[in-house]
Parts: sequence; C-alpha cells; structure tokens
Amino acid sequence: MDKTADRINLLAELLRDLETTAISWQVGLIALCLALAWGAGRILRPRLERTLAAARTEGGQEALYVGAAGLLRVLVPLVAWLLLVVTRAALQAHQPVNLFNVAIPLSSSLVIIRVVVYTLRHALPPSGWLRQSERAITWAMWIGVALHLTGLLPGIREFLDGLAFNAGKHRVSLLNLIEGSASVAITVLGALWIGRVAESRLMGLQQLDTSLRVVFAKLVRTVLLVFAVLIALPLVGIDVTVLSVFGGALGVGLGFGLQKIAANYVSGFAILLDRSIKLGDLVTVDGRYGTVARLTARYVVVREFDGTEAIIPNESVITSTVLNHSYSDRSIRVDLTVQVAYGTNLRQALDTLLEVARGHPRVQAEPPPAALVRNFGENGVDLDLLVWIADPEAGRGNLRSELNLGIDEAFRARGFEIPFPQRDLHIVTGSRDKPR
Repeated sequence: MDKTADRINLLAELLRDLETTAISWQVGLIALCLALAWGAGRILRPRLERTLAAARTEGGQEALYVGAAGLLRVLVPLVAWLLLVVTRAALQAHQPVNLFNVAIPLSSSLVIIRVVVYTLRHALPPSGWLRQSERAITWAMWIGVALHLTGLLPGIREFLDGLAFNAGKHRVSLLNLIEGSASVAITVLGALWIGRVAESRLMGLQQLDTSLRVVFAKLVRTVLLVFAVLIALPLVGIDVTVLSVFGGALGVGLGFGLQKIAANYVSGFAILLDRSIKLGDLVTVDGRYGTVARLTARYVVVREFDGTEAIIPNESVITSTVLNHSYSDRSIRVDLTVQVAYGTNLRQALDTLLEVARGHPRVQAEPPPAALVRNFGENGVDLDLLVWIADPEAGRGNLRSELNLGIDEAFRARGFEIPFPQRDLHIVTGSRDKPR
C-alpha cells in the first residue's frame, strides 16, 4: 500500500509540475541526457565491435567476447542512467525533479533486464529463436516494469479484466487469457530448456549405451512436458480433472485416426530399448543401404553413401526384415568375379588374386581372403575372390575398384589374359543343288 501511495503522490506531483516551467527544464535535460548517451554509444560502439572481432578470431577469449557483447547491449541505457543521476543531483537543489525520479528507475530497469536476458541466453542451451527474439523479450519486460513503476499497471489490469465473457459457469476475461497464455508459455519453455540440458548431459555419459541414452533423454523430456502442463493448467484456472475427458478423447482418436502415429512411437521405444539398431550401424532397411544417422521416437534416419537420407517409420523397421551388417560384428565379406582365358594356369591365377588381396590395407587377415574357381563359362574361366573388411562404412565400391585395378596390373605382368566375348564363324563352301 505504501508503494502504491508513493506512486500516486509522484503522479500528482508530476501533474503539478506541468503547470510550472520546471517540467520544461526536466524534459529538456532528460532529452539532452538521452542524446548524449546515444552519441556516446555511436562513439564507443566501433571499439567494442573491434574487441568482439578480436575475441572471436583468437582462441581462449570466450569470457572477453561474452563481456564485450554484454556491454554493447547495455551501453546506451547505462550511459543514459549515469547522466540522469548526475543531472538530477545537480538540479534538485534548484527545482523539483519528479520527472527524473521516474526516468532514472526506467533506465536502470532497462539495463538490468538486458543483462538478465543476455545472461539467460548464454546460461541456457543454445536456441535460435531466443537469440532472434532477445530484443523483443527485453522490450516486453521493460514495458511491464515501466507500467508498474508509473502506477499505470493496476488501471490497465482493471480495464483488461472488464473485457470478459461467461463460458458456462466460468467468467473468462482478456486479463485471464493473457496471464494464462504467459504462464503456459513460460512453464512449457522452462520444461523444454531443462529437457535440453538433461539431454545434453545424458548424451555425454559415455559409459551408457547410445540407445539407452536416447531413451532416457526422450523420457525425461516427455515427463517434463507432462509436469509443465499439469503445473500450467491450474495457473490458467483449468481444473486438472478435465484431463480425464481429454484422455478418453485421445484414446478414441488413437484407436481410429492416430493408430499409425501411436504404432510408430511405441515401435520407436521398442527399437531403442532392445538395441537391435544403434546409431552408426550399417543396415539395409526397405531397400535402403546406409548408416543409421538418427534415432527418434517416430522414425529412423538412414544415411546412404550417396548423401541421401531415408526417413523410415519405426513401424516399418519393426514389421519388416532389417539387415544389420554390424549387429554383432562389423566385418563383412566382399565378393569379386574375374574371368581368365582358357589355357591360363588356374593355380597361378588364384595365387595372384590372393597376393593382390593380401596387399590391400583394408582387407583383413582373419578371416583370410579366398580365391575359388566358380565355373567354366562361354568365353573363359570364372574365378571368385572373397575378402573380409572391418570398415563397411568406408564403402565397398571403391574397394572393388582398387582390387580390380590391382588384379589387372598383376595379370598383365604375368601374361594372364582377361577374355572378351567372341564367336568362331565356320564358313562352309561347296555346291548346292539348285531347284529345278
């Protein structure tokens, strides 16, 4: 009550100052202080920006960069606050300074709000929308503080509360909607930020399996969102028991239109828990061959070797056959077929294939490579080279190309011929009986 009375007295004194020349002096001096603060900001800003650029390019200058960026944001209001304080101290001995008593708290509150918002942006996990809307959040908070300091906020609240309508037995006003929306937004955003912090900590626990880390992170974020809703609804004035009706409607919806979505989410948690597919695994799913780049509650992202990414619903992964090339062992076999001409010493050709395979750095010694005679074809003898590699994510096509080049060079050096399709034509000459 005392603070409210002080604000009312301050407004009354301001109204009395309007009838004298004191208000003109105060308006002029405040405008001069703001202009000087703006000019000082124009002069000092290039130096701070150069400090920012130097801190960004040099390593280990994170604290200097954060400090210079924070000072850059509060430079103008901070200088304005200092000038207003000094001017009020020099002027209050000669005339009333009621307008200064309003301007100084407004400028100091702007400095504090900008520092708080900037600190939260660096303390919380990185968020693009927070960085982009930092200025809007600052000014919205400052307007609320300004209305509170000037004593205008109670009148505005009464006006907004008067714009109301009845929804059944409840009275809903514009003030309730604004306060409820703000409460829900703040609660949900806080839950999301805490969830991101917990997720980053969980993903950093190397002693846990990757799939378990993803499961725990998803569960933490889901539980936090549920708690945020349970906390926010009473703040808005909604009875939590209405969730039973919503839960029944949601169950009916899942039974009909949302069953596919529900199946994908349930399948996603099943995949994460049984660890049949993990991040980095080399898999073939739905005709897609690549590495598992991402596991979510709804889909699996398989990155193929040509750079494309296939988004496969979890239900398809559960209900179809998945070839996991690295489930228990990352070693896979790569087969090559080579043809040599008839008349070639096959034992020497097989030894040459094994020599080329053993000389390649990606071919494993265990299991050892093998060379076999497959069959006798139309144009030559087909030979198979079987090698094992432990890094399938590095690609198999490039390995085949390098082995084929080595085989071609070795065969040329030993005089082995790789045949090409050919046909023998036999021309029969002689007389034919002509028809009579």
